[in-house]
Amino acid sequence: MIIDRDNHETGLDHPIHDIFDLTSTEYQTLLNATVDEARTAIARGDVHAVRGLAGHFALVAREGELIRMARSLAVPMRYFIVKRRDGPALVVAHRIADIRDWLENNGFLNQFHPSYTRMVPAHHITELRLIGCPDPQPQHHRFFTPAQNTLPADLDAIGRAYAEKTSEAIAHYLQSLPEDAPVGVLFSGGIDSGMVLVLTYHVMLQLGMNPGRLKAFTLSVATESGADCSDLAQARQFLAEMDLLFLLEPVQVSPEKVSWQKAVAVVEDYKPLDVQAGTMTLTLLEAVRERYPDWVYLMDGDGGDENLKDYPIEDGGELTIRSVLNNLMLYHEGWGVDAIKHSATFSGGLSRGCTRSFGPAVSLGFRVFSPLTVPDVVEVAEGIPFIQLTDWQLDRLYALKGEVVARGVQAVSGRAMPIFEKRRFQHGATDTTGQNSLLPASEAACRAAFRDVFEPR
Repeated sequence: MIIDRDNHETGLDHPIHDIFDLTSTEYQTLLNATVDEARTAIARGDVHAVRGLAGHFALVAREGELIRMARSLAVPMRYFIVKRRDGPALVVAHRIADIRDWLENNGFLNQFHPSYTRMVPAHHITELRLIGCPDPQPQHHRFFTPAQNTLPADLDAIGRAYAEKTSEAIAHYLQSLPEDAPVGVLFSGGIDSGMVLVLTYHVMLQLGMNPGRLKAFTLSVATESGADCSDLAQARQFLAEMDLLFLLEPVQVSPEKVSWQKAVAVVEDYKPLDVQAGTMTLTLLEAVRERYPDWVYLMDGDGGDENLKDYPIEDGGELTIRSVLNNLMLYHEGWGVDAIKHSATFSGGLSRGCTRSFGPAVSLGFRVFSPLTVPDVVEVAEGIPFIQLTDWQLDRLYALKGEVVARGVQAVSGRAMPIFEKRRFQHGATDTTGQNSLLPASEAACRAAFRDVFEPR
C-alpha cells in the first residue's frame, strides 16, 4: 500500500510493495488542478497532462507495478529504496532529514547514507519498478521541453511577454490564498525581487485586493560602521523612486544571528554559493518568524537569474557563453539527466539549488512561491533569441535582463522600474567584513559541515 505522512492509503490501486510518502500537500501550490488530479496524471505517466499543471508540485503515484514521481522546479523531492525481508519499499520525502528520521524510527538507520538518497530531477516523470535486488535504474521522461528562439528580437515584445506571464502566475497564486492572508516578498531591490514586488502590487490593485496585505522584507545584517547594508539602501531607493516606500519593512539583525553551519543542515547541500544564499534566507526568515508568529505566505524572485541567464560565466570555470546559450535550461537543470556530470543525489542547476529557499521556508513554517519558476514563465524565457540579441557578447548578455524586465514591468504596470547593478543576496545583506566572517569561503568547509550533519558515524 502507499502510505502518506498522515498514515492514509493513497494511489490509484493496490501496489505490490509499500510506498511511504512523506511529502506534504501543504507544499503543493497547484493553481489549476487538485492534488488528486495531478497525482492521477503522474500515475498514468501522461507527460502532456503533467506539463499542463500550473504552479509548483512534487508528487508520487503509481499505476500497476510502476511507481512514478514528478516535480516542478521549486519543490524538491527525494526517494530512498529500503531493503526488507519481504521485499523493497520506497520512502519519498522533500528532505534528506525526513528520510533519515523515517529510517531511524523504523529500524533501518543502518542502511542510511545521504548519497543513497536520490533527487527526482525537475521537469521529469521519474519511473521506478520495485522488484528486489538489484533494483533497476529509474527511467526519466521529460514533461517540459520549451522551444527555444521562438520570440522576435524585439526587447519590448520580449519584456511584455515575460511580465505578462509572470503577472498571470502571480494572479493565480494570490487568488489561491485566503483573502485576508498577508503576503511578504523577500526583497533586495534587485531586478527579480523588484519585478515580483511591483507586479504583485499591480495585480492586487487589478483584482481589487487590499495592497495593505503586502510587505517587502529586506534583510540587513549589522555592519561595523552602523550604516545600512547595500541591499537595504538599494531597497529604500527603489521603493522611493516608485512611490512604494510604505511597503518596506527592514529586518535588521546582529551578526550573531547568522550561522552558515545551521544553514547547511537546513539547505541540505554543500555548494558554497547555495549555502551562502541559504544562510541569509534563513537569517531573514528566522527574524520574520520572531516578529510575526503566524505569517505563512512568502514570494521571492528565485529563478530570475536562470531565466535570463544572468550569472557571471567567468566564475563558473567550466562554462562558456556558448555552452550557456546553446544548452536548453542549463541553469535550471544543469547538464541534464543523461550527462556524466549529473548528480543523481542532488540533481543540477536550480533543480538542485531550490533547497536554498525551500529548506529555510519550510523549516520555519512558511510557504514560499516564486512566479519566475513556473513553466509558462520559463517557457517565455527560453523563447528569447539570446544569440541573436547578444552576438555571443558577455556584456550584452549581462545587460539583457535589466532591459527585458524594465520594459516588461513598464508595459504591464505602467511603472518605470529602476535597475541596479547585479549583486548576490549574500553580498548585499551585509558588508565585506560580514561576508568574510559570517559566510563559508570554501566547498571543503561546507562539505565538512554536511558530513557532520548527515553522515553516519
